Amino acid sequence: MTTPAAEAAPRRMPRLTTALIVTAGLLAAAAPFATDLYLPAFPDMAEQLGASTSAIQLSLTAFLVGAAVGQLVFGPLSDRLGRRGPLVAGVVIFVLSSAAAAVAPTVALLVAARLIQGLSGAAGMVIGRTVIADLAHGRQAARAFSALMIVSGAAPVVAPIAGSLLAEPLGWRGLLWIVAGIGVASLVAVLMFVPETHPREARGAGGASSLRAGLRELGTRQYVGAALAFAFAFSTMMAYISASPFLYQQMMGLTAWQYGLAFGVNALVLMVVSGAAMNLTGRFGVRRLARLGLSLNLAGTVALALMVVVGVPALWLALPILVAVGALGLVLGTVTAMAMDAVPDASGAASALLGFGQFALAGVVAPLVGLGGEATAVPLVIVMLVGSVVATAVFSLTRDDAGEPPVEALAAAGDDEPELVGVGVTV
Repeated sequence: MTTPAAEAAPRRMPRLTTALIVTAGLLAAAAPFATDLYLPAFPDMAEQLGASTSAIQLSLTAFLVGAAVGQLVFGPLSDRLGRRGPLVAGVVIFVLSSAAAAVAPTVALLVAARLIQGLSGAAGMVIGRTVIADLAHGRQAARAFSALMIVSGAAPVVAPIAGSLLAEPLGWRGLLWIVAGIGVASLVAVLMFVPETHPREARGAGGASSLRAGLRELGTRQYVGAALAFAFAFSTMMAYISASPFLYQQMMGLTAWQYGLAFGVNALVLMVVSGAAMNLTGRFGVRRLARLGLSLNLAGTVALALMVVVGVPALWLALPILVAVGALGLVLGTVTAMAMDAVPDASGAASALLGFGQFALAGVVAPLVGLGGEATAVPLVIVMLVGSVVATAVFSLTRDDAGEPPVEALAAAGDDEPELVGVGVTV
């Protein structure tokens, strides 16, 4: 029988473990694999399904639209119903819709399945961030989100390379079955490693006032500044990714495997810098590290613009791009932590808007970089420059002390800080 004293005892929060962060990274990686893995098979899909190229392209658009809208659904839902239930439901639907896409007999059913796949896949992306925000704050959260970048950052590199290698032996249906397999692995990991991190008392009637206060915090300078800085900084990387095929292969004259190598080097630098950010947050602070990363991103983008204006050989453009992309390792994890810390009572909604802004802006940026054709990098430069300048400007809206708990508080945390085994740091 539960005693009144036991009922009044505070609920002990779960620990933020390495397994949980890896699981969140796997959930975040589902989107890049679902979008990039099957791209090389588009011609075969059009032939086998008797559809036009634009109709096959619609299957990609449907997924991206679903992923953007789904975050607005699952984020607030997790604030009201808890994290684990909506997350499990979303991943289960993702697995089923992935299987439906793999066996779709017509392009119409394929597009419908991909839309549901995007909607449900958003649950893992938005709630994965929210679970981390529930368990870590300030510098601890910045380290955790930087670790998440290392895990999830490999997916955009691995997916297109794997797709190009496996498209012929497996076919497009085989590639989509791989996405379904990732969903199954994610479901197993969620059931094993993701606990409920949003207690019932925080989401029921007793937590209603806190939830309303949290929703009001979504309009504060702290959240708006960090969220917009994240979206526009990410847009510079999305612009580079979208333009990279023609930039490296058409303008620089690289072969397909050389392009893959160059793309992989940039991604590796991004992951290494993200790893460095995990250790540097304790020394320099979250906001200062984010500001440094934004400054380096802007410097690399400005250097890229100057090189394009001067007309240097195209191969030299790889250097400022490396700086601009690598610098985001200091930005994406830190500003995510700042945004999520600004809305502790509605972190699901905060994560939803953060992800929606990322996808929406990425969707706008992707077609813009190709407006000038394949013989010029001017559109890429303009898009990256605008994104970097805006990200740096809106970041000034955040407070100087944001996400910077006193050193004494960090020291007092002591044993409550989980160790990320295998990464070599303590969060």
